[in-house]
Amino acid sequence: MYDYGLSTLTQYGLTAETTTRTRGALLCRTERGLLLLREFHGSEKKLQAQQELLLELQSGGMNVDPYLMNQSGSLITSDKDNIPYTLQIWYEGRECDTKSREDILKSVRTLARLHKSMKLSLNETYMEKSLQDEYTRHNQEIRKIRKYIRQKGPSNAFEKDFLASVGWFLKKGEEALQMLADSGYEELRKASMEEGRVCHGEYNQHNVLMIKGGTAVTNFGRWSFDIQMADLYRFMRKILEKYNWDLGLAGEMLRTYHQVKPITPSEWQNLKVRFTYPEKYWKLANYYFSHNKAWISEKNVEKQRKFIAQQEVWGAFPEKCFGRYPF
Repeated sequence: MYDYGLSTLTQYGLTAETTTRTRGALLCRTERGLLLLREFHGSEKKLQAQQELLLELQSGGMNVDPYLMNQSGSLITSDKDNIPYTLQIWYEGRECDTKSREDILKSVRTLARLHKSMKLSLNETYMEKSLQDEYTRHNQEIRKIRKYIRQKGPSNAFEKDFLASVGWFLKKGEEALQMLADSGYEELRKASMEEGRVCHGEYNQHNVLMIKGGTAVTNFGRWSFDIQMADLYRFMRKILEKYNWDLGLAGEMLRTYHQVKPITPSEWQNLKVRFTYPEKYWKLANYYFSHNKAWISEKNVEKQRKFIAQQEVWGAFPEKCFGRYPF
């Protein structure tokens, strides 16, 4: 019987009293408390740097998920089938509730605290790609998808909605790219690299746990060196999509972050640029183009229609929210 790596616990001198399956992992209650056992995919070198970051954050009083070393002093443990696993500290708690403003603002406050401490010696291997290159590539992909659908002719709801809306969203993509070029992005990026500033890379409601006495942040596997506004943007975008780009909530989130870690004028401009780019629109189009086009998910049709329906309020959001610094 497949044990999901449970047998590797003996190499830590531990036993599991109870286990529960969770997202791609096994939650184990042990004599060391709650631990997360997960199959390892990735670079051992990056994992070592991640552990360094997590231990530094932990020593600064942050609740994070560092790895345990096995009895051989390694962070990676292989089972009898030579499948590698890791074991991490975990927490009793629940995910951030996106319907709760209190949870949302707690998560933003936690992110600001994280960002104050998230630094490592720069390793260019783990630098995030230039936003200018990313926007240029995404705009090219949107044009390519438009050309493809035009040539074959739209045959389903997703393709028809895309062709009817793509001109407006592509214009916003070009606008964001020009704004980026006209901003102090390169200087801001260079300063972030020189300071060794690190982003979580996947800071969302699923990776922030509400625990007794505070919050815990988990799943740092996608960390990279980048402008830390990337994390704040991702978290805010996910939340604001659910709140129809509520300016009041956006202002609360920005003020909450700013009170802990002041947002500089160049960071403020960087956020405005990021919110100007139609990332959700590109993601849905790219998913369509890279998957089976003979069957289009109704869920994706609904997502695209919802975003198109928010076109006016979303399009006006960056100027209304970031038109004046700081608030």
